[in-house]
Amino acid sequence: MLESRPNPHPEGPPLPDQDRIPVFDDDRTLGVGELLARRHREDSAPGRRTDGHRLALVIEGGSSRGAYSHGMAMAIEELGVLPCFDAVYGASAGALNAAWLLCGRALDSRRAWNPEVINRVINPARALRGGKVVDTDYLVHTVYERIVPMDFPAILANAITFHPIATDADTGAAVDLHPELSDVRSVQTALRASTCLPILAGRPVRIGARRYVDAGLSESVPVRTALAQGATRVLVLRTRRDDETMRPPSSVESRVVARFLSRHAPGTVEPWLSRVERHHSDERDFESDPAVLQIRPPRDAPDIGRIDRDPEVLRTALALGRATTARTLSEYLAPKLSA
Repeated sequence: MLESRPNPHPEGPPLPDQDRIPVFDDDRTLGVGELLARRHREDSAPGRRTDGHRLALVIEGGSSRGAYSHGMAMAIEELGVLPCFDAVYGASAGALNAAWLLCGRALDSRRAWNPEVINRVINPARALRGGKVVDTDYLVHTVYERIVPMDFPAILANAITFHPIATDADTGAAVDLHPELSDVRSVQTALRASTCLPILAGRPVRIGARRYVDAGLSESVPVRTALAQGATRVLVLRTRRDDETMRPPSSVESRVVARFLSRHAPGTVEPWLSRVERHHSDERDFESDPAVLQIRPPRDAPDIGRIDRDPEVLRTALALGRATTARTLSEYLAPKLSA
C-alpha cells in the first residue's frame, strides 16, 4: 500500500514528475544512508525510480569554507552515487560545487583551488582601490570558461535537477533559481548571483526583473527549500564542524554592512541581522530530523575564514572533506563496494 504525499508548498516550483509523491508504508522509516545504498545497489537513476522517494543533495556555502564541500563532492563523484539523487541544491560556494558535480568534473576541478587561481579571485588589496575583494565575474567567465573549464551544457542536460539558491535583494527571501536556467549564460549568471557576497563581491546581480545577492543571507544550508519542494530524504554536505559556533558580527561590521545593504539590497538587512538566530534554529531542526543526514568536517579540521587564501589550509580542507564523506558513505555502501 502507498500513501500520496502532497507538495507542501504548491506556490513553489512544481515537482519534477508529479504533484504528489507516493511513499510506501514500509519506507517511512528508511534512513537517508539506507535509501542511498539501496538506490546504488539497484543502479537506480532519475526517470526510473521505484521507491517513491525524492532524495536531495544539499551543499552548504561559506566562501573559502567551500573547500570542504568541494572535497565532499569529489567523494560523491568517486563513489559513483550521484545518479542516486533526484536534485542538487547549493548555496553560494555550495552552488559552485553542485555545478562541478553535476557536470561530472568535481575531481578535475580541484585545480580551481590552486594559489594562482584563488589569489586572483580573492584579493583583499583590491578594496584599497575600490575594487571587488571577491571577483566572481573572473571566476565564472574566465576560470570556469578557460582555466578550469566547467561543462555548462552538461549541467543543463543532467536529469538530476540543479537548484542554485540566491537571496532576493528587495524582499530578503531565499529564491531557487532553477526556473531561470535555460542556457549557458543563465547558469553562469545564477552562479554569480548565488555567490554575490555583500560588499566583497559588489552590487546585486540582476536576473530578469529581480536582483540577487549571496544565498548565505537567507538560506546558507537550503534544506528547508529542498523539503518544501517535495524532498523526502536529504543528504547535506556541511562546511562547518558540529562544534563550530556562528557568532554575531561586530558592531562596526554591522554598521558597515547594514549601510551597504540598506542602499543596494534593502530587503536583506533584516535577514542579515537575524542570520545567527536562524542558523541556530536550523541546527536544532536539522539535527533532530530523521529525514536529514549531515556530513561535516571533523572536529580537528581547521577554521577557515570567508576569504582565506592559505594554500595549505585549503588543500587540507579538500582532503578532509573528501576523506570524511568517503568514510561516512562507505559504511552504507560497503556491501556493494566489496562485492
